[in-house]
Amino acid sequence: MSDPQIDPAGNTQQFRAFAQRKEPEAAPQKRSLVVPIAVVAAVVVIAAVAAYLIL
Repeated sequence: MSDPQIDPAGNTQQFRAFAQRKEPEAAPQKRSLVVPIAVVAAVVVIAAVAAYLIL
């Protein structure tokens, strides 16, 4: 049988290591999605205004 007592220090150290770990690739990917969405929205609005003025 395993030891019924769990070492809380080990879990705390593992959690701190996880919380302090930084993933440099995660943040830029989220930011890079904002720009294309804004560009697409602007193009749609400009196209709608142009279509309204032409018709």
